[in-house]
Amino acid sequence: MGDLLLPGPGAADLFSCLEEVNASVCIRGNWDDCFLEVLNGEVDLNDPSDLYLTMLVRHIYGEMKYSDIMKLKSWPTHDVIEIEGLRIGLSHNLPNKNYGGFLYPTNPQENFEALFDGNELDIAIFAHIHRPIFRYSNQEQLILNPGSVGHPYHGWEKFQKDVRAEYLLLEIDETGVKGTEFRKVNYDKAFEFQKAKQQRHPYLSLYEELLKTGRSYTHDYERLETFHVDSVYKREAQHFLAQLKSEKSRQV
Repeated sequence: MGDLLLPGPGAADLFSCLEEVNASVCIRGNWDDCFLEVLNGEVDLNDPSDLYLTMLVRHIYGEMKYSDIMKLKSWPTHDVIEIEGLRIGLSHNLPNKNYGGFLYPTNPQENFEALFDGNELDIAIFAHIHRPIFRYSNQEQLILNPGSVGHPYHGWEKFQKDVRAEYLLLEIDETGVKGTEFRKVNYDKAFEFQKAKQQRHPYLSLYEELLKTGRSYTHDYERLETFHVDSVYKREAQHFLAQLKSEKSRQV
């Protein structure tokens, strides 16, 4: 459902996981687009968020297979599948826009109607907001969100303490929707952090906070700047972008 890559250190291993489970549909999310934009040099290193993203991409780029990057580019931001006569729309956010806060759970009902625009769907499944959702459209079509495996988030503080990985099992039989089961599973966050530490993951303390609290700082310029003052990040990012440009020119 999108956002396979970043901000953690996972790279080629994530594509291997998808191959193991034999994923039949993969959707491209906004973080995946950010990864591709960095590779295309579409960033401003004077922008703290762009510098942050560039350094994260630099860290995993060396582990990426060219074939996996091509796969990522080919994934759609929206798809429609049919199971037992039910038409299911799959999108990271809106069908035509995989970023932004339009579908936050506190937004008006009419926002969610946009998931069905131009498609005769029975079910709309989206991701992006990192919260499990079960709700209906005005015509009582089903709207689902599985939550987030790597970065669960909730605006209510007591719920935000629960940062177990989230996913959804949707079961459909010849009669219709047989069941929807939202699941959570714990994992060894200390082990995950140590792996990132051994790999010298940039912005390591931010990644540790994300694992423990679910909080991210992608657009927190003030917090990001504390890492950039007197750091070599900008110089390393410039060198990386120059390297990418040189690789691209050789391919042409």
